[in-house]
Amino acid sequence: MLKKQVFFGILLICAFVCIYGEDEDEKEAQDEYQPPTVLVALLVRNKAHILPMFLSYLEHQDYPKDRIAFWLRCDHSSDDSIDLLKQWLKHSGDLYHSVNYAFDSDGPHGYQNESSPYDWTVSRFKHVIALKEEAFTYARDIWADFVFFLDADVLLTSQQALRTLTALRLPIVAPMLLSESLYSNFWCGMTEEYYYQRTDEYKEIYHVKKVGSFPVPMVHTAVLVDMNHKGARNLTFDRQRLRDIQQSNQQLDQPLYEGPADDIIVFAMSANSSGIPLHVCNELTFGYILQPLEPGDTLEQDLQMLLNIRASMVSDLGAVPPVLEYFQPLIKTPEKTKLTLDHIFMINLERRPERRQKMENLFEEIGLQVEHFPAVDGKELNSDRVQEMGIRFLPGYEDPYHHRAMTMGEIGCFLSHYRIWVRMVQLELKEVLILEDDIRFDPYFRANAVRVLNQARSVVEYDLIYFGRKRLKEESEPWVADADSLVHAGYSYWTLGYVLSLQGALKLLAAKPLEKLIPVDEFLPVMFDRHPNKTWTAAFKKRDLIALSAAPLLLYPIHYTGESGYISDTEDSQQINVQTTEGVARLKSDREQVFVKKGDDGILEQQLKMGESLSNVLPGKTHQEL
Repeated sequence: MLKKQVFFGILLICAFVCIYGEDEDEKEAQDEYQPPTVLVALLVRNKAHILPMFLSYLEHQDYPKDRIAFWLRCDHSSDDSIDLLKQWLKHSGDLYHSVNYAFDSDGPHGYQNESSPYDWTVSRFKHVIALKEEAFTYARDIWADFVFFLDADVLLTSQQALRTLTALRLPIVAPMLLSESLYSNFWCGMTEEYYYQRTDEYKEIYHVKKVGSFPVPMVHTAVLVDMNHKGARNLTFDRQRLRDIQQSNQQLDQPLYEGPADDIIVFAMSANSSGIPLHVCNELTFGYILQPLEPGDTLEQDLQMLLNIRASMVSDLGAVPPVLEYFQPLIKTPEKTKLTLDHIFMINLERRPERRQKMENLFEEIGLQVEHFPAVDGKELNSDRVQEMGIRFLPGYEDPYHHRAMTMGEIGCFLSHYRIWVRMVQLELKEVLILEDDIRFDPYFRANAVRVLNQARSVVEYDLIYFGRKRLKEESEPWVADADSLVHAGYSYWTLGYVLSLQGALKLLAAKPLEKLIPVDEFLPVMFDRHPNKTWTAAFKKRDLIALSAAPLLLYPIHYTGESGYISDTEDSQQINVQTTEGVARLKSDREQVFVKKGDDGILEQQLKMGESLSNVLPGKTHQEL
């Protein structure tokens, strides 16, 4: 028996050595080969405001620079794009395998019949298509393994982007890019007229509900093409060339393409005609993309979108990735403001310095003047300390979902807000925004916040305005008269961010909440008399707080229960010593419940969107019939 055990043991060791050895051999074999060569094809026009970030992130790619070549063109520009490109080439051009560039600074700044720099006229389409065809030809001439068609509106913040995409070895693949809304650089549906079609799968991919590389009918703006694929020779951006290829290949089972002359649609159709699949990959947070502007838009709108993207970078990455040193003087952040309020406080635990730093980065990018307010730490509280402070709990209180007593974290949270209310009264601050340190702002926060405040001041006397909350009860929330961004708040959780008036602070303090303590996000609905628990509300005789809510909301939690990175300093802390019954728990930090009532479908979709701006999802540019 012992001999058999020894024999099988030796066999297992041999098998392990063989498998491990094969893996090592394969790795060594891969190390013997150079990474594939990549030609980056780049067209630039009027992108001086984003080029420092674009070029810096491209240079930060973890990919051998001697395996990267550039084909670069810039014309019809009226800003400093050419000067910035020349500056970059002076500092970094020699790092790369080669750079083929042409800059036209003497030519016209606009195209024929162009109403603005954001207008896609027939002449502009023809010029861009010709340049992209030239880039394809150049890639074939230099025997590039891949060509990466890249717009300057793309910010590849992941340093692994190029390495990851080339390793997929897909004929055509695009890195999925995030924007200030649902817009991205791929489609999941296309109509019979070759235009964008919204699908459920689009949101699943965009929100990373499923992860991987997925076949799609359209990719654009950042597209990697494997030039070694046998069908690559039939790829084109030119409609007439596509038709010629279709005729020469005698594809009698397919009608000749009669769709728009738009370059990205023609490219997708040429791939389809040659049986080449297009994929989008969301395995990494590759980076971000600015939405294309419409003819009537202005540069200021592009700058605002860039500000929103930089704020998203802070929320997603902790900070905006730095640019190259010689570009740093060009990076500007907005002047800080208090949003027409007397003050803005941000509550933060001293043992959470990473949260404070992230929020301060966010305030810098958005332009908010905010005072850090040290939170009362529940971990430093105990029953004796709470009793010494004169705190008493509301008899019979238990968490409605956990069926438990208050936690020390919830006590600390209440005291943190309470001390700001006291500070407001002491300093006679008339209007204050109170923020917690685990939030992200909706795009265009500053402008929307000021609009909400101005509406509230002009149409109604208010005590509290929720900027972020979790709506809990299916009940009517009527619009504030003569306002299009305010509703009368119903039963809500969360104190992520709210504006409080001096009168509101006086009302909250007059209720003497420390003598019958409940969590702060239960106390507020009690005080505006929309709490469903009548036993609790009866303990507070005067419940006349006037509470409104921004609609749609202006800020959201960074994380929800169960998501990676979620930490609760209130729920995950020691409870006070009170006996309670057991029940099924539903965390306050779960995603907001959605209540749809007749006639409110549109606004509720806006209110309950988890931080999304609801801009229309547009294609890469205006797809007009030429």
